[in-house]
Amino acid sequence: MTAAELSQHEHYMRRCLELAQQAFDAGEVPVGAIVVCDDEIIASASNTQISDCDPTAHAEVIALRAAAQAVNNYRLPGCVLYTTVEPCLMCAGALLHARVSMVVFGAPEPRAGAVGGEVNYFARMSHVHKLEVTGGILEAECRSIIQKFFKDRR
Repeated sequence: MTAAELSQHEHYMRRCLELAQQAFDAGEVPVGAIVVCDDEIIASASNTQISDCDPTAHAEVIALRAAAQAVNNYRLPGCVLYTTVEPCLMCAGALLHARVSMVVFGAPEPRAGAVGGEVNYFARMSHVHKLEVTGGILEAECRSIIQKFFKDRR
């Protein structure tokens, strides 16, 4: 990864961290996600599972829905999804169906992550669409906010 690419990823991840902080302040699991197309943020979201009583209200899914509405297409080729935490299997499936080009995440999720850790859903050879995955962008900051949330809950 070039220095320019790293700088761009960090720029967008900082926006995700702002969204994660909003979720934290609202009592939600602090995950933030954005969708970027042509160097423009077209959608952003944070987790709302608790307030919406919706197990599918992950930041990634909400951001994908908003992005699809923004471009008036359920497919998002050429778009990049940024998220503070490695996506789960549900979100990985949604990303695959949306045909995003790349997923960039901050902190790995050792228990439920599905795009690079114990499970790498995108590595399956049977998928027609292939996504690029980059992890570890602002990892310490992304890990810190989620650890603080769960530490405060216990």
